[in-house]
Amino acid sequence: MNEEQSTRIRVAVVDDHEMFRAGVIATLRDSFDIVGQAADVPGSVAMIAQTKPQVVLLDVHVPGGEGGGGAEILLKSRPYSPDTVFLALSVSDAPQDVGAVIRAGAQGYVTKTITGADLISSIKQVHEGYAVFSPKLAGFVLSAFQGAGGGNGFGAVGEAGSQAGGPVRDEELDRLSAREQEVMRLIARGYTYKEVAAELFISIKTVETHVSSVLRKLQLSNRTELTRWAADRRIA
Repeated sequence: MNEEQSTRIRVAVVDDHEMFRAGVIATLRDSFDIVGQAADVPGSVAMIAQTKPQVVLLDVHVPGGEGGGGAEILLKSRPYSPDTVFLALSVSDAPQDVGAVIRAGAQGYVTKTITGADLISSIKQVHEGYAVFSPKLAGFVLSAFQGAGGGNGFGAVGEAGSQAGGPVRDEELDRLSAREQEVMRLIARGYTYKEVAAELFISIKTVETHVSSVLRKLQLSNRTELTRWAADRRIA
């Protein structure tokens, strides 16, 4: 095994549709090490415990277990593989489905309309500690962080949302340039770097530079913290 292969991200795929699962694996195998796959709750928990993947692509509606689907898999497998990061990949964009896996601790949620290239990018981003969401889900996610669950199926997202709705600290926002604020808002809404670049007509490299500057100026560690920071202030 060469050095490139040994350092590739170890990915597992959980989905109860065999043909879809096979298609995803075929799309990813040139970019990642596929270390496992499973189709139901008990099999997924056992597979994750055995292989300890770095990233799990997790469908929301998976049969078996106690009926909790993807969220149940996440919660039950966490003690066996605490460093594994979960990225939900589902046909559903229903708020209650998004909320269930986010509350359980998923790092992101994308729908099955995503392109292969964007899925590969999303896996790399969650592995690096960023939160990744399909743009159309961003409103749900921000509402969750704000604790504005009333009727949208979300509710609060763990302890992360406990400080939601706090006062806007303008002095922090004022540290950012106008362009940095534009980038920050799009990133907080769940846009990928590629989508931000297309929206603002700038290069992906420039987006990366702006995000790094935003995190440094706001003294934040990663994209997840930035999303929460923006949601707390209702500015995304």
